[in-house]
Amino acid sequence: MLKTRVIPPTEGAHSTPLLIKNLLLSGRRYERSQEIIYRDISRYDYATFNERICRLANVLTAAGVKPGDTVAVMDWDSHRYLECMFAVPMIGAVLHTINIRLSPEQILYTMNHADDIFVLVNAEFVPLYKAVEDHLTTVEKTILLTDGDEKTADLPNLVGEYETLLAAAAPTYDFPDFDENSVATTFYTTGTTGNPKGVYFTHRQLVLHTLTQAGMMGGLDSMRLFGNRDVYMPITPMFHVHAWGIPYTATLLGVKQVYPGRYEPEMLCKLIKQEKVTFSHCVPTILGMLLNADGAKDYDFGGMKVIIGGSALNRGLYEAAKARGMKLSAAYGMSETCPLISSGYINLELEAGSEDERAAYKIKAGVPVPLVEARIMDSDGNFLPSDGKSQGELVLRAPWLTQGYYREPEKSAELWAHGWMHTGDVATIDEMGFIEIRDRIKDVIKTGGEWISSLELEDLISLSPAVKEVAVVGVPDPQWDERPFALIVPREGQAMDAKVLRDHLKPFVDEGRINKWAIPTQIATVTEIPKTSVGKLDKKRIRVEIAEWQEAGAPFLSTL
Repeated sequence: MLKTRVIPPTEGAHSTPLLIKNLLLSGRRYERSQEIIYRDISRYDYATFNERICRLANVLTAAGVKPGDTVAVMDWDSHRYLECMFAVPMIGAVLHTINIRLSPEQILYTMNHADDIFVLVNAEFVPLYKAVEDHLTTVEKTILLTDGDEKTADLPNLVGEYETLLAAAAPTYDFPDFDENSVATTFYTTGTTGNPKGVYFTHRQLVLHTLTQAGMMGGLDSMRLFGNRDVYMPITPMFHVHAWGIPYTATLLGVKQVYPGRYEPEMLCKLIKQEKVTFSHCVPTILGMLLNADGAKDYDFGGMKVIIGGSALNRGLYEAAKARGMKLSAAYGMSETCPLISSGYINLELEAGSEDERAAYKIKAGVPVPLVEARIMDSDGNFLPSDGKSQGELVLRAPWLTQGYYREPEKSAELWAHGWMHTGDVATIDEMGFIEIRDRIKDVIKTGGEWISSLELEDLISLSPAVKEVAVVGVPDPQWDERPFALIVPREGQAMDAKVLRDHLKPFVDEGRINKWAIPTQIATVTEIPKTSVGKLDKKRIRVEIAEWQEAGAPFLSTL
C-alpha cells in the first residue's frame, strides 16, 4: 500500500462516522412543515416523523432487539416502512426488507438465511406468514402492522400493534455512534437458478450513496430531477433496493413524500393528482400500467419527472410518456449496486444536436455518477476500449457496491472476479462515457454465428403503433442455433402478426440499424407478458412458455 502522510488527530477531536442517523439531521431543518403522507389514510410533518422514529426505536429495544440482530419487514410501501428504514439500523440492528412477491418457499429461505429475529407483519400478509411459520428457525417476536380497526392477529409472540406501541413509547431516543462499516440493510435478489442471494449494505455505503444521489439529481444542470420543493412518490417497492435509495435522499432534503401502499393504478393516479406529485421512479412495465389506467386517461402529467430503471427504457415508451406530459430519464443499477450506477445526462455537445439525438441518449443507461468506475471486460479479464463499439461485460467499482453475497463465498468470488464487480450485462462505453446496455449475457441471441441484442429489437418493435408491450428472446433453431422470437401485446383494435412485424422492421434493415436476419420469423400475440416479482420481463419463464406453445401448436403463434 502507498505510504502517505497521515497526521494523528488531536486528542478530543471527534471523527464523525457516516451513519444513517446523520441523514435525519437536515430534512427537518430545511422544511419541518413538509409532510410524510400514506395513501389517503395519514399525514404528518417532519418533526412528527423524527419523533416516531424515536418511539419505534424505544419499542424495538424494549422488545429485546439488540445491535447486530436482524429485523424483517413485510409491508407495502408506507410511512411505517420509511420509519423502519431509519429506526432499525440506527439502533445498530440490520433491516431485512422481505420481497413479499416471492413464493412462500423463497420467503421462508430468505428469512431463515438472514437469521431474522423480529418481524413486522402487515395484516394482509398474516396468511403468508402463517404458511411458513412452522419452518422458521430464528424468529422470536412479531409486531402487527394494520390500517384496519382490528389491532391483533394470530402471530407468534406478538408484541402488539404498531401504532398502539408507538403511542405508548417515549418520544426521544439517544442514538449511539458506532462503526460506520456496520451492516445496515439486507435483502435477497433472485436469479434464474438456485436460491435467492443475500446482498447487504453498510451505514457508510448508504450514506455515500445518498449524498451522491442528492448531488447528481439536483446538481447537474441538464437533468435537474429532484430538489426539496419536489413532491416524491415511489413506484418501485421499498423492499427492492430501498426503493432505489431515494427515500433516504428525500428525507435528507426534507422533501414532501407520498407512500401509496399497494400499487393500485387508480390509487396511484389519485395520489399523483391530489398531492401534485412531481417526481417518481419505476420499471417500464409499471409505467405502462400507470399510463393505461382509467384515472390517467387524457390526463396531462404536467412535466412529472420519472426515472426508469430495472429494465431498458425503449423509445416507444419514452415517446408515449412524453406525449402525456412526462419527462423520462433512464438510469442503471442492480440489487448488488445499492443501486445507482449511471443516469441519463445531456452534455453541452449533445444539447447542440437534434431532439431525436438527445432522446437516443436519454434512453441509454447514461453516464456513471460521481465516485463510480465503469469498464468493459472480456471473458479473460482484459479491458476493452471505450469506443462505443467494443462489447463486453460491464464491470464496476464504487463505494457502495455489496462486498459479497451473504454466506455465499463461491458466488461472492465470482461476483468480484479480477477485483471488479461483474454485472452480467453486455455493454459498450463510448468516448463520452455513455454506457449502453446491449443485453444480459444470458439473453443475447446467437443466430448463424452473429449476435443479436434482444433489447435493441424490443426498442425498435416498441415503435410500432400496433404494439403495446413486447419481449424478445432466443429460441432453439436446428439450422441457425437460435432465432429471435417476439412476444407481443397488441394495442386494442390493432392487428399484429409476423408479416406486419416484418414490414415494420424492414425500414430499420434498410437504414442499417439491424441486419435482416434479426427480424423475428415467429411471434406470439398475448394479453400479458410474464413478469418477475419486481416487474421485469421474466425471460426464463417466457422461453419455457414458448417451447410449450410450439409443442402444442398454439393458434396464436404466427410464422412468416
